[in-house]
Amino acid sequence: MGTKLGDHMRERLRTFGLTAPSIAQSAVGSAVAWMIATQFLGHTRPFFAPIAVLISVGIGLGQRLRRVAELVVGVSLGVGVGDLLVAWIGSGPWQIALVVALAMATAVLLDSGALFAAQAASSAVLVAAVVPGDDMGGFDRMLDALTGGVVGLAAVALMPASPLTIAAKHASGVLDALSTALEQAAVAIEKRDADLAAEALEEARGTQAAVEEFEQALQTSKEIIMISPMHWHRRARLARYETAAEPVDHALRNARVLARRTLAALGEYPPPPPALADSLREVSEAALLLQLELGAGREPVLARQALLAVATRQRPERLGFSADVIVAQLRSIVVDLLRATGTGEEESTAALPPVNAPPRP
Repeated sequence: MGTKLGDHMRERLRTFGLTAPSIAQSAVGSAVAWMIATQFLGHTRPFFAPIAVLISVGIGLGQRLRRVAELVVGVSLGVGVGDLLVAWIGSGPWQIALVVALAMATAVLLDSGALFAAQAASSAVLVAAVVPGDDMGGFDRMLDALTGGVVGLAAVALMPASPLTIAAKHASGVLDALSTALEQAAVAIEKRDADLAAEALEEARGTQAAVEEFEQALQTSKEIIMISPMHWHRRARLARYETAAEPVDHALRNARVLARRTLAALGEYPPPPPALADSLREVSEAALLLQLELGAGREPVLARQALLAVATRQRPERLGFSADVIVAQLRSIVVDLLRATGTGEEESTAALPPVNAPPRP
């Protein structure tokens, strides 16, 4: 119990370390946006300015620049609809329902973005329910939203999170999942244990979320590097993660098929040979080596060499239907990981013995 609690706390602290820059950006940016709107623009209640900062910075991941544009236009639309209808029909429960419905319907017809529709609706509600009759017009609120969006982007540029830390954390999760799936399949083959194979398959099926998080992390890291001059010199290192992203996704998909066929192969005769487990373990170790080299900011030369070495031994053999599928999937994973190291597709494929190669003596 104590060990699990300690592991949970360490994970929470690691998560806090990753989100701390976003928390600081949100806190400082909100205060600065409020000050600019009140002191320089002369707005008495510029609540849209700090709200815009929170949305443009965000604790989560992805497409910051698009969010700012959707925010400003969504606020403008919502304020416009709200001001127009409140002036005609007043404020109350049914008026709010009508304002929200019309604002969201108009937003959806203009753009499919969820943030756009949500901002239009929330802005209309604020106009209809919170500030009816205040002396601020729609243009002033739009200016507040724009101010907050610009301040949020400036906060990201001047107080940036480390894009490489974000990318490395999520890449490690994906490569760990791949390595674990291959290692568990290897152990199941060695012990001829169908229960272990079933557990490996169950874990492998849950790896897609890690891939999606990695893709989102890359998008965020690219935005940070684009916005912040402090991180421009790290573009080459981030490019290695970008190169690895799609091939590693393919490798995980192949690993899921491999895990499923491992379970099937253990119910067939003859069972998969122990040499197949050795190959699985070699590729598992190469995936971890790739993870370490990417994290250290190095060209993944050692991982590439390890994969090329194991590739030369992956000859198609007649081992039984499911075992043959395992070999085929392992060959595909080797190619995927070679591509993740930056090796070209043709060179990666050529590293494998051809399908019609003569069997080993």
